Amino acid sequence: YNFIYNSIKHKNSIKTFKRMRILQIWQFPGLPLTAFHSSAGEICAFKIHGQELPFEAVVLNKTSGEGRLRARSPIDCELQKEYTFIIQAYDCGAGPREMAWKKSHKAVVHIQVKDVNEFAPTFKEPAYKAIVTEGKIYDSILQVEAIDEDCSPQFSQICNYEIITTDVPFAIDRNGNIRNTEKLSYDRQHQYEILVTAYDCGQKPAAQDTLVQVDVKPVCKPGWQDWTKRIEYQPGSGSMPLFPNIHLETCDGAVSSLQVTTELQTNYIGKGCDRETYSERSLQKLCGASSGIIDLLPSPSSATNWTSGLLVDSSEMIFKFDGRQGAKIPDGIVPKNLTDQFTITMWMKHGPSPGVRAEKETILCNSDKTEMNRHHYALYVHNCRLVFLLRKDFDQADTFRPAEFHWKLDQICDKEWHYYVINVEFPVVTLYMDGATYEPYLVTNDWPIHPSHIAMQLTVGACWQGGEVAKPRFAQFFHGSLASLTIRPGKMESQKVISCLQACKEGLDINSLESLGQGIKYHFNPSQSILVMEGEDIGNINHALQKVSYINSRQFPTAGVRRLRVSSKVQCFGEDVCISIPDVDAYVMVLQAMEPQITLQGTDHFWRPAAQFKSARGVILFPDIKIVSTFAKPDATGDMKTTGTDASPRSAVLEEMLHNLDFCDILVIGGDLDPRQECLELNHNELHQRHLDATNSTAGYSIYGVGSMSRYEQVLHHLRYRNWQSSSLEARQFRIKCSELNGRYTSNEFNVKVSVLHEVRVPDKEHVNHLIVQPPFLQSVHHPESRSSIQRTSVVPSIATVVIIISVCMLVFVVAMGVYRVRIAHQHFIQETEAAKEAEMDWDDSALTITVNPMEKHVAPGHGEDETEGEEEEEEAEEDLSSSSSEDNSEEEEEAGMGRGRHGQSGTRQSQKEEGHVHNSAGGLFPSLKWQ
Repeated sequence: YNFIYNSIKHKNSIKTFKRMRILQIWQFPGLPLTAFHSSAGEICAFKIHGQELPFEAVVLNKTSGEGRLRARSPIDCELQKEYTFIIQAYDCGAGPREMAWKKSHKAVVHIQVKDVNEFAPTFKEPAYKAIVTEGKIYDSILQVEAIDEDCSPQFSQICNYEIITTDVPFAIDRNGNIRNTEKLSYDRQHQYEILVTAYDCGQKPAAQDTLVQVDVKPVCKPGWQDWTKRIEYQPGSGSMPLFPNIHLETCDGAVSSLQVTTELQTNYIGKGCDRETYSERSLQKLCGASSGIIDLLPSPSSATNWTSGLLVDSSEMIFKFDGRQGAKIPDGIVPKNLTDQFTITMWMKHGPSPGVRAEKETILCNSDKTEMNRHHYALYVHNCRLVFLLRKDFDQADTFRPAEFHWKLDQICDKEWHYYVINVEFPVVTLYMDGATYEPYLVTNDWPIHPSHIAMQLTVGACWQGGEVAKPRFAQFFHGSLASLTIRPGKMESQKVISCLQACKEGLDINSLESLGQGIKYHFNPSQSILVMEGEDIGNINHALQKVSYINSRQFPTAGVRRLRVSSKVQCFGEDVCISIPDVDAYVMVLQAMEPQITLQGTDHFWRPAAQFKSARGVILFPDIKIVSTFAKPDATGDMKTTGTDASPRSAVLEEMLHNLDFCDILVIGGDLDPRQECLELNHNELHQRHLDATNSTAGYSIYGVGSMSRYEQVLHHLRYRNWQSSSLEARQFRIKCSELNGRYTSNEFNVKVSVLHEVRVPDKEHVNHLIVQPPFLQSVHHPESRSSIQRTSVVPSIATVVIIISVCMLVFVVAMGVYRVRIAHQHFIQETEAAKEAEMDWDDSALTITVNPMEKHVAPGHGEDETEGEEEEEEAEEDLSSSSSEDNSEEEEEAGMGRGRHGQSGTRQSQKEEGHVHNSAGGLFPSLKWQ
């Protein structure tokens, strides 16, 4: 406390107000006061002058004049920091009233309220945000500010700021300025979020920290924006946009024109891209190529075994030659005279081979087999040049003629797949590579080859050296890969067929060419793997590139990655420095397609009479075969129930799928066919109408060509088996298997067994009972069918021994019970006849079974003999006999046959009219059909 002494003179009682104070009140317990009276009077009161002051003065000692100044209510520095007021002292006076009291001179009291640090700092903003450019160091990115509501400078001022978030490249000073301590990178981090707190000078922290968000803006770099690196393609989804939101950032560069090249890189997929993997002859048929193609590199098989020793990638039928292998084409596969017109086609992948550049690498060679070493025609690579050699025979030409044709192309040694077609129309030879035409840069002439009787050897992958060496051997080996090497004598391929054969099934596309906008020029390469677009307006270029899409028309595409690259060339106005646009590197991920399961269904065992095997129509092997393809699709409605560790997997639903087939092979089981007595036949019109082909051999029958499953069904319904010596045949078995995409997807192996029903005639016996009637041997009645025109017959199985034994036994039995059996048989016949009349006809496509029971109706023995003696004629019944694969039907026919026998006693025959019933194998009854 500071004391101020002041003398107060008064002419009356109170002379002096001893002491006045200027106070700093922290907690105001009271302020001592002292007033003096000039005489022995007393001080009775202190009075404060002012309105609504929170103070009061009380007298502690009247005699000494001591008093205390105290607060009546709490003092708040934040409401008022200082108080100034006037105080006076009063004596007790001479009377009872205060009016008579004497008062002192006025004294001034000044009070300062001392502050308490009761408030924490608060920030003016709940959050702060700033944007900075990468690669710069800032002195101040932004400033945060906090305030304190305390009244004193010590507690109301903010003395320090602090960043709470750790491991951030930022710092803050005492004034709240935030700066970065290192250069920021947009690629490393796009945004930073940091927490900041504040302290007042009493080191009290802020009640709530503030959030500071710093966004890093990349340095404006010209380039393509908003594109996705990975693009997934679902098979069957058609044309899918690659960059639907892409646009070019030029950073305000003055661009006058722009050229954008989009490239789909598929050189590592199959033969350069995703193509159909059908066999070469199926592809030739599919593209409408002329017939007569000869495949020189077929799949290894018993009929084409010359490729069995070569290295092969079976999935794509690619043959790899490592410089040590060659294949001899058997004689008779390719005719000796190719004529003046022929075509050679092939897929080739070849690269420079160090150390063998000076040696010829033979692809195809026709040379002398022995004695000499003359090359009649050959196709080879020499120093990355493709050379075709054609030497005419002397009897064909006797003048100096073109013999070697040379092409120099970079693609020959680029280690990529290319499709080559050599069209020969002598003396003109034209090369097509990937659909483009190339004329030879060099043609050399030579004399014709003199005629000789030396046989020739056609080889692939090397050339046969039959003469001028101690031992014939291969020479001039090829280093590389070949596929689909074919030769077609007598014809040349058209440009349309060549384009079809090498066409890719995947490529780039443009959705809605009309919406490209004006001023956009575009160009595709032949395989549609490269698209070039050019324009002057950046907006139109952006819109055009957003329309570029990927398409794969294969139903079962090859799964995997297809790389994409977008490169740009910019031209600027005047002499300004042009911007540089980096390339876009992305890829298309083609997902795995649903794999089909091909199933063959039909009758797997049936019987036919021997006469039908001998007939011109033969026996239909697959009358009711069905080809169905399904794939397993997860059931989206299936419930996934998981309780603890138990989980029931989602069920799969089989859905039918329609697709093509490329071949069906029918193989003979149990030994090859003997062409002297049996064969498989198919009407060629049935094949040609459905654009299919077939080959026939003793091992079986092969139907090939790209066609729908229904087409193959229709053709198989007409495949016949004939055997004109079927008397010694019991049964024949066949196996059929179908394929899609050259064996990539195959069906089940469906086996069919066809058995022969032989005719057995029972000789007449005098002791045979009259009641056992065997009608003459049944003749087949032909009923045409609209669906498959299949002749269906059925013959009652022969059981001669059983019939004889039963006949003898029944003879004894009938003698004793003859009359009784006749009556029972007659009643049974009447009941069956009435039931038959009430039954309805029920036709279907199954076989018909005709059953004749001679025991159904009888006459008295005496009457029958009279009619027998009066009639000498016998009529044979005709039946349309058909059988089924069910053993139950066979047993029923055997039981019906047991009741049949020749009715003859003493050389006479019974001509009694007997009625039979025609039964359909499905149970239908035909009472209107009778035997006379």
